[in-house]
Amino acid sequence: MTTDLSPTLGVILAGGLARRMGGGDKPMREIGGRTILDHVIERFSPQCDRLILNANGDPSRFSAFGFPVVADTVADYPGPLAGVLAALDWAAENQPDIQWVASAAGDCPFLPRNLVKCFHETRLKEDTQLVVAASGGRSHPVIGLWSVALRNDLRRALVEEGMRKIDRWTARYRLATVAWPAEPVDPFFNANTVEDLSEAERLEKLANS
Repeated sequence: MTTDLSPTLGVILAGGLARRMGGGDKPMREIGGRTILDHVIERFSPQCDRLILNANGDPSRFSAFGFPVVADTVADYPGPLAGVLAALDWAAENQPDIQWVASAAGDCPFLPRNLVKCFHETRLKEDTQLVVAASGGRSHPVIGLWSVALRNDLRRALVEEGMRKIDRWTARYRLATVAWPAEPVDPFFNANTVEDLSEAERLEKLANS
């Protein structure tokens, strides 16, 4: 759990359509006999004061996990920024004591166990409004730390400007990037294809060794 100075809501963006896997909910595919979402929750939940899932459609398909399922608050499924906004809105309405939301992709089973801690340490050190993750020379803007105070700015960008790219929006603010090593396992490996699931089975043994 985060410190009392930085209570954090965690949101898992679980709404991917898994088109490259033939459809369905990508986080519900299995690695090592457990769903990808189980792996994400195991690593992410202990780092947050509370956890929610962002997904559209019937929320009951996630009922076994026991977390609130929050749909996008912007119409027409505009992508992960809408999921972040839904979490910021949910925090403002349900957890007014929480000023920070950490987001994680629902298809990243090897998330760092110090993700939220490193985000906050970097935010405080560099005095930033947003923090995103990186590894192997690549930024992963879906995995980040977001200020609830920016939620109305984000809504305007989505609704009035039609903005979809995360890095275009984050570029407007004081942004820090935290990089993790990509070896022996990239902590932000995401399973997009059937082949990726096979690779994830191999990586799971390394990640847990």
